[in-house]
Amino acid sequence: MSPQNWDHIADAPAGNWVDRHAPQAAVPYLRLARFDRPVGSWLLLWPCLWSLALAGPSWQQGLWYGALFAAGAVIMRGAGCVINDIADRKFDARVERTRNRPLAAGHVSVTRALIWLMVLCLAGLAVLLQFNGFTVRLGIASLAIVVVYPFMKRITYWPQIVLGLAFNWGALLGWAAVRGTLEAPALALYAGGLFWTLGYDTIYAHQDRDDDMLVGIKSTALRLGKNSRLWIGGFYLLATLLFAAAGWLAGAGPVYFIGCALVATHFAWQIRRLDIDDAALCLKLFKSNILLGGLLLAAIVADRLA
Repeated sequence: MSPQNWDHIADAPAGNWVDRHAPQAAVPYLRLARFDRPVGSWLLLWPCLWSLALAGPSWQQGLWYGALFAAGAVIMRGAGCVINDIADRKFDARVERTRNRPLAAGHVSVTRALIWLMVLCLAGLAVLLQFNGFTVRLGIASLAIVVVYPFMKRITYWPQIVLGLAFNWGALLGWAAVRGTLEAPALALYAGGLFWTLGYDTIYAHQDRDDDMLVGIKSTALRLGKNSRLWIGGFYLLATLLFAAAGWLAGAGPVYFIGCALVATHFAWQIRRLDIDDAALCLKLFKSNILLGGLLLAAIVADRLA
């Protein structure tokens, strides 16, 4: 079956580079790792870059580490997606938005998915080994959270907490890469990122609310229901305060806090627009967090230049 004849996968932009340019044999594996949907890689990368920039590297060091984090984010987000899809393949086949994923649709076997996972993990390790020993150990420690996450959806209505712990690990790695240790600014940034993820992934989960209820998957969208707007507003408020605290602890100047105000404005825009019964809008608001991550990074960099 040619890539052009495969069913479209939800979240993937129409005419994405994988469907248009990748060799036919590679397409299901690239789709499995979400290389056709870069949003998750951006959300994984931003905390790395925030922390890296806040730690105050030299420009040469910042550019080199930034490139490594970008490669690592794409690779390890892909590995995490493979783990998730192996664990969820039977559930995915019963959910409208996910039924065309390669494992759920039978385009990739579990054995081949595991081999692909090993390739991704080895590539990720090659990137990680470019950093200092403390950062390497810290990066390896994150794998426990990545492996556990898919199973949290079966036992708790708050799997987004575990996702937040995994997706914002870069807030620790960026600081550790520059400083060789962990300090209060990185911990505050990590906590802020956790609440950020709780907010945006609750919005994302509302796309699957009805299907998740039928197949037995739990999420904050189901737990919070009609009160989601209020809770997400609370998560975003805490994220903003913790981002500001990270900057204060790191000795940031006024430009950074102006950036935090812009981040808060973006959060408010998301809350104002949110309609949990509009799946397309939920996806749009979720994706808008790419811009939010860029706003905070720009604030850190601009503050350094001021």
